[in-house]
Parts: sequence; C-alpha cells; structure tokens
Amino acid sequence: MPQIRANAIDIEYESFGHDADPLILLIMGFAAQLIFWPDALCQGLAAKGFHVVRFDNRDIGKSTHLADLKAPDPRALMAEVMAGKRPDVPYRLDDMADDAVGLMDALGAKRAHIAGASMGGMIAQLIAINHPARAKSLVSIMSTTGRRDLPPGDRETLSVLFRPPESTSRDDLIDASMLVQKALASPGFRPSEAEMRAIAERRTDRAPFDAAGLARQSAALIAAPPRDARLRQVRCPALVLHGADDPVIPAAAARDTAESIPGAELVIVRGMGHDFAAGLIPVYLEHIGDFVSRVEAETARAG
Repeated sequence: MPQIRANAIDIEYESFGHDADPLILLIMGFAAQLIFWPDALCQGLAAKGFHVVRFDNRDIGKSTHLADLKAPDPRALMAEVMAGKRPDVPYRLDDMADDAVGLMDALGAKRAHIAGASMGGMIAQLIAINHPARAKSLVSIMSTTGRRDLPPGDRETLSVLFRPPESTSRDDLIDASMLVQKALASPGFRPSEAEMRAIAERRTDRAPFDAAGLARQSAALIAAPPRDARLRQVRCPALVLHGADDPVIPAAAARDTAESIPGAELVIVRGMGHDFAAGLIPVYLEHIGDFVSRVEAETARAG
C-alpha cells in the first residue's frame, strides 16, 4: 500500500476505483486499522462509481506512530474531564481531522464525501465543522456528538474494548482481538468464528501492537469536547447511520447527532451492533451508496 506525507506525518492508505471518480474518504475508529473497512464494502462503493480511500489514522497500523509524545493515563484524563477540566493531551481529534484533510490535499482532492465510523465518525464531523468547503457530504456511522448527558455504553463491553492483551505474543493479540469483536458483534448479523479469526490474524500480522499509540488515541477521544452545538453550523448533506443494538454507543446518540445537523437523515438498523460483519455489508452498501449517489446527482443538477 502507498504512503503520503500529510500534516507532518506519513499516512498509509489504500484506494479502490478510478482516481477521476468522486472521492469517498473512509475514516476508521479507535484502535482500528484501515482493514476494518471491509474490502467488499470498498469494492462495492467503487463499483457504484466512486474513488474510495481508506487509511490508517496516526498511531495505528502503518501510519506514523508518535513515539516521541507521552502516553497519558486514560483514567486520570477521564477524572479531569469529569471534574470539568480541559486536560492537556498529545493531540486532539481536530488534529486527526487535519490529517484527513492533508491526505485529501496530497491526493489532489478538493472535496470528498466524508464517512467515519465510531471515533472516525467524530473525526468526520470535525472535518465538516472545521473544513466545510472540503466536505461534499458527511456520513456519521455508529458515532456521537459527545454530549455528556447521553446514555453511556454497556460497561462490560467498554471494559473489553479498552482491556489490554495478556501479552504481545501473536496468540494473545489474536485472542484479544477476538474478544473485542465478539463484544461488538451485531446480534442480527453475527459474524462467524472463522470470519472474526481471519480479521484478528490480519490485524495482528499487518502491524505491531502499540499500547502507547492507543493511549494517545484514547486521550484524544476522552478530551474531545461535545460537538452538538458546532454541528448546527454544518450545511452539507448528512447521513447518520447507527445500529439499534450498538453496545458501545447507544442509538440515542445517533438521534442526537441527526437532530444536531440541519437536514440530516437518520437510519437506525435493527440487529446492528458496532461492527462491519460480512452480513452487514449489503446494508452499508445500500444506505451509504444510495446516499452519496443521490448527493452526486443533486450536485450535478445544481450545476
């Protein structure tokens, strides 16, 4: 896969489709490499006439790991946030949004359909807020505005998501990935054991595990202020896509996101959790593909 220098870091990315087609930029969530955007989803969107780009965020996968920056204690940061303080962190979600825009610059793309999942959805929202001219549309998937009074995720699921592996051996890393996938799995589209193991093995073998990098990503997530008020400034077409059975970010967060963005469409899928299982790919293709195709058609009619 190629790398591009953007926003003072090296960003590993992969593209599908033709460069001349309208760009869909896919932004993945916390601790997740670009491969968690399923190949079949990327290929399916490309087949609908789009240039699809997925990439590793900073501190994950094969993009730059900022090893010279400290690894904060997430629990201490959470305590500061709960006390109403704005903690000092190595970088913020706004910086990660700037990374994505820098990648667009390096690719020569003035505008793109910006789609993000979970923390990636938060980053996508910030692109639409901070760089409105760059967002042709916004697709916020299994994400939130970050409002503090929204219902929390399932405590046990969250503990699994943030639990470190037993060791950095290959077997333990694969086991840890399997536990996370099982905790996030969609009850109505449950992936097979073989599907989850294949993803766990691919993730483990693709790039070394970096606990400090994940702590820095976690710090950016914890320190992020709510975006609901700022999202009222967004004027690009927006789709909010969420699972009715999401154990990490309850569907109430999706409703809040859609209510915060003027004119946003809201789709809540029964049986969908917090994952991209193979059985969900037709659902994602239908809703994302139809939405961005409609935006393209409306843009063309507007001249």
